[in-house]
Amino acid sequence: MNKPTEHTIDAKGKKMGRVASQAAHILMGKHSTAFARHIAPELSVTIINASKLSISEKHLKDNTYARFSGYQGGLKFDTLDEVIKRHGYKEALKRAIKGMIPATKLRPGMLKRLIITD
Repeated sequence: MNKPTEHTIDAKGKKMGRVASQAAHILMGKHSTAFARHIAPELSVTIINASKLSISEKHLKDNTYARFSGYQGGLKFDTLDEVIKRHGYKEALKRAIKGMIPATKLRPGMLKRLIITD
């Protein structure tokens, strides 16, 4: 079995969406000439300096994330700022990348190969 290829993205001073789309592009294997939509590539993506992302104040208050407890009236919304305070930049970036990867049975395997460090 081949050793997985490793890609490193430095997030220092970059916008969150740009880093997320670049990581999603690589995780799906679209950068490769051997791209096949139905096969998850054997590679890993490491994002370093996630806490040094450039996020504007407007995005911190306007971007919302929904969560549902399962009970009636249990739908709650968090802003990007609240998600960062509660879970860190790692979780915010992971949610952005997850939204950019197709919702197929290959997505969990692709997200397992994503490593984010603050």
